[in-house]
Amino acid sequence: MSQKKVKGSPSLQSIKSLPVDLRFVGSSGSNRMNISDNVSDNVELSSDSAEGRSDIGSENDESPYYNLDMPAKNTPTRSTKRSNVDSKWSDTTPYTTKKKLQSWFQLPDGNWELATILQTSGNESLISLANEKVLKVNMESLVPSNPDILDGVDDLMQLSYLNEPSVLYNLQYRYNQDMIYTKAGPVLVAVNPFKKVSLYGDDYIDAYKCKSMASPHVYAITDAAMREMIRDEVNQSIIISGESGAGKTETAKIAMQYLAALGGGSGIEYEILKTNPILEAFGNAKTLRNDNSSRFGKLIEIHFSETGKISGASIQTFLLEKSRVVQSSVGERSYHIFYQLCAGAPLLLREKLNLRNADEFKYLSHSNCFTVSGVDDAEQFRVVTEALNIVHVAKESQDSVFAMLAAVLWLGNVSFTVIDSENHVEPVVDEGLVNVATLIECNIEELKLALSTRKMRVGNDTIVQKLTLPQAIDTRDALAKSIYSCLFDWLVEQINKSLAVGKIRTGRSISILDIYGFESFERNSFEQFCINYANERLQQHFNRHLFKLEQEEYIQDGIDWTKVDFEDNQDCLNLFEKKPLGLQSLLDEESTFPNGTDLSFANKLKQHLNSNPCFRGERGKAFTVSHFAGEVTYDTTRFLEKNRDLLHLDSIQLLSSCTCPLPQAFASSMLTQSEKPVVGALYKSGGANSQKLSVTTKFKGQLFQLMKRLENTTPHFIRCIKPNNTQSPGSYSQELVLQQLRCCGVLEVVRISRSGFPTRMTHQKFAKRYGFLLLDHVASQDPLSVSVAILHQFNILPEMYQVGYTKLFFRTGQIGVLEDTRNRTLHGILRLQSYFRGHQARCRLKELKRGIVTLQSFFRGEKTRKEYSILLQRHRAAIRIQKRIKARICRNKFRRLNEASTAIQSVIRGWLVRRCSGDIGLLQFGERKQGTEPEEVLVKSTFLAELQRRVLRAEATLREKEEENEILSQRLQQYENRWSEYELKMNSMEQVWQKQMRSLQSSLSIAKKSLAFESDYSQRNSDASVNENDDQESTSWETKAHEINGVRSSTSAGTGVIGRLAEEFEQRSQVFGDDAKFLVEVKSGQVEAGLDPDSELRRLKQMFEGWKKDYGARLRETKVILHKLGNEEEPTRKKWWGRRNSTRMG
Repeated sequence: MSQKKVKGSPSLQSIKSLPVDLRFVGSSGSNRMNISDNVSDNVELSSDSAEGRSDIGSENDESPYYNLDMPAKNTPTRSTKRSNVDSKWSDTTPYTTKKKLQSWFQLPDGNWELATILQTSGNESLISLANEKVLKVNMESLVPSNPDILDGVDDLMQLSYLNEPSVLYNLQYRYNQDMIYTKAGPVLVAVNPFKKVSLYGDDYIDAYKCKSMASPHVYAITDAAMREMIRDEVNQSIIISGESGAGKTETAKIAMQYLAALGGGSGIEYEILKTNPILEAFGNAKTLRNDNSSRFGKLIEIHFSETGKISGASIQTFLLEKSRVVQSSVGERSYHIFYQLCAGAPLLLREKLNLRNADEFKYLSHSNCFTVSGVDDAEQFRVVTEALNIVHVAKESQDSVFAMLAAVLWLGNVSFTVIDSENHVEPVVDEGLVNVATLIECNIEELKLALSTRKMRVGNDTIVQKLTLPQAIDTRDALAKSIYSCLFDWLVEQINKSLAVGKIRTGRSISILDIYGFESFERNSFEQFCINYANERLQQHFNRHLFKLEQEEYIQDGIDWTKVDFEDNQDCLNLFEKKPLGLQSLLDEESTFPNGTDLSFANKLKQHLNSNPCFRGERGKAFTVSHFAGEVTYDTTRFLEKNRDLLHLDSIQLLSSCTCPLPQAFASSMLTQSEKPVVGALYKSGGANSQKLSVTTKFKGQLFQLMKRLENTTPHFIRCIKPNNTQSPGSYSQELVLQQLRCCGVLEVVRISRSGFPTRMTHQKFAKRYGFLLLDHVASQDPLSVSVAILHQFNILPEMYQVGYTKLFFRTGQIGVLEDTRNRTLHGILRLQSYFRGHQARCRLKELKRGIVTLQSFFRGEKTRKEYSILLQRHRAAIRIQKRIKARICRNKFRRLNEASTAIQSVIRGWLVRRCSGDIGLLQFGERKQGTEPEEVLVKSTFLAELQRRVLRAEATLREKEEENEILSQRLQQYENRWSEYELKMNSMEQVWQKQMRSLQSSLSIAKKSLAFESDYSQRNSDASVNENDDQESTSWETKAHEINGVRSSTSAGTGVIGRLAEEFEQRSQVFGDDAKFLVEVKSGQVEAGLDPDSELRRLKQMFEGWKKDYGARLRETKVILHKLGNEEEPTRKKWWGRRNSTRMG
């Protein structure tokens, strides 16, 4: 064992290794044998020896004690100076030194070294040290050592000699081989390795879950808590304690990981694990002793369902160190989240919050420490935001949280300027003040007033008092601390809402307590005062369960027991809690005085408490308290201010006036606290009322609630040990480790566990649990007789148990024999029952199977017959449907062929009619000659007759069409009742057609009359020209012939156009009539056709309207042309008329 000389601490003393009344053989006044010999004869070695633990697993990134940049270096092993007067090594005797060849010897520098005994003479021995130095020492200064085979045992109860050097050596032996966990009776001792160790991961979790690994571990403690909760239906608690930097936070995380693996499945276990990075970011900070020190206490209560699955959780926090927000010591940091926000915020968020680097904020820069070795703050910020999403904190709420953090940082940059001769100040309107107002969304003028003035009520009046620079700075810092504290509480509240158990609460839970460890610095302030008081309470809880209750139960039940002494810290607790002259009572009392100062508080303590053995007054403002872990000197500077934790009403009103929801919620919470009934002292100064109880009163209430909750659980203790103060892996300081072991009373716990009876059971429960194992019938059936019979049957030695008034008490491991026998017997019974029940079940299954097969055959036959009947009906119906469909298809096909043939015939016949009738060409006549006039008159008569015949034919056709229209109208009226809408449409169309037909007929009649008149007039002119005399005096014959030919050609042209119009009218009337008749038949159902009668009727109407417009336009053009021809012929007719009259008159 490597050692280095250091100066020993005079305050460290040795403790007893055995009870007072136990002595070695050969010592005066004692005839008893040495208990160490008895234990050594019955020692049980663990299967996981030091030699078998060197090749365990692979490294795990989730090691709780991982520190990447810590170099491995050897630190000196230190021990305490020994005082012969106060020595507690009462179990060493000359017999022991003669019997053992090696013993522990304490060097003058306080270190322990293993010495070889060369010779013994009387009370003196000649020893040889490791450096071959030979010394002659008193035998009483030698402490027996354990044999080499016991080096590195995983349970301190297995040591033959239980003394401080042996315990220190055993822990160091295991620590050097990365076996950081060691059992000390019911307590697990965890030594922080400050590096990765390969003891974690899924493989190890499965091993401890399946009980294939039994070496000491956090997993084993957590598994035991889980099994006891399910078996006994009693809530459990895992209490993790130790100094700052001993690894409590990481140990709590490992326990939570095992519970999540054991009770996972619902998904909420993932949320529970993700609360760790959030709470660490907002509640942990770098200190001189620990890079990730928890600056608050927390109790995580994990609830389970009846099946052992996690159903929810709740988190309770204690005493956040708010002063770290505005001030940190050199080399330390504020809370991690500030540095993570500055380093990892995205660009948009940085611009929105107007963030700067961490060294540009005054709250962070005065400690001159901005990073932690081996930690990436930007990556940690990403982890925190991811965790916030997992615990269902909305994106808008996250933005508000980051805005509050930035507002706290910018508050530190707010500066003040003096405005008058009385040193009153007001804030400077600079970037800091503007950013604070923007981030918390308040009016900048109201912010200035809140930071530089204070309202006081004097009677019914309100006076505004201006603040000096120190007062303004205190007001600014108080606002920053209150915002951060309220933000932390709000986050915990949101997490609890996300992890709420709800209606599935079963009352089964495992609580994990991770609270700040004992702290002692060069300068200890109010925070250390509260933290150490909490540790005193936890130590009392530890003592009560492992010392007081244990030994009291032995005595009450009449067990033969020698009481083991232990260090009780009840006197120190009385110093803190006693009323009215306790530390806390005097602190609250002094806080109520407006003129109370830190010095007056210190003087009051010295005045009232100097007679207390745990208190010692110091010079100035200091006082010393003798804690269970050693003496701590406190400086009362700012004690009263921190205890009052004052935030003036002006600042609360400022927060309530913000438009941002979070500051409003903070103000509402503080106002609600101020309205609660006051239990402790309130502070009133200058008209500003404290909004809540004093910090010590509030913390004391929380601590008592915590103790009450823990008292209702079965505790499991884990003591974390810090091996060195430099956080160096591989370094082991014996003095530091020994001090921590003494503080937690590990040796006393082992002694009680080894000499006591850790397993106990009532007579009734024991008889009920193991009574069925008896082979012979017991005459008396009372529980005690049954219990004794069971013990005799299994040959349990009398020294391995004791029978009390109400309970049976067993040594360690004895109840395991009965449990194994019981489990094997129950397993055999269950197997036999399972075979018999399986046989019965198979018989019933066969009978049921036969019945089911018979029922299935009948059912399937009936079902098949019904299906066949339905199938036959469908087949017949399908044939009928096919027949009808095929017939309809054939009819439709025939109808389409018929219609197509009719259409083709109509087209061909129309073409033949048009070819045969042809157009009547205009008569062309050459120049007239004498002697041809009679032939010309004959031609004109024929032409006129032809025109008359055509006109008559057209009139007859018109009359026929009118008759057909009347017939169609009568047919349409027959369907009036069945198709009213269609009838209205057809009637309206019929009326329109009739009007248009009459209009066309009248126009055609007028045209015919006009043409007939013109033809008759031309005939008369021709006759008159024949009877004229040869009058050569006015016109020549050529001129008259030209005029007559022009009249004839015009008349012939007009006649041809009229004829074509008449033919077109006849044809169109025929077509429209046929189409309308066909549509009527389709609509009435007389004819089947694949078309829509209504749409076809509308199309026919559109075609008729188009043709009517075109026909009317051409008819009007014809009239105009004929009218022009008539106007041109009028002078000639007049001239001829004049000539005719003149001839007749002559």
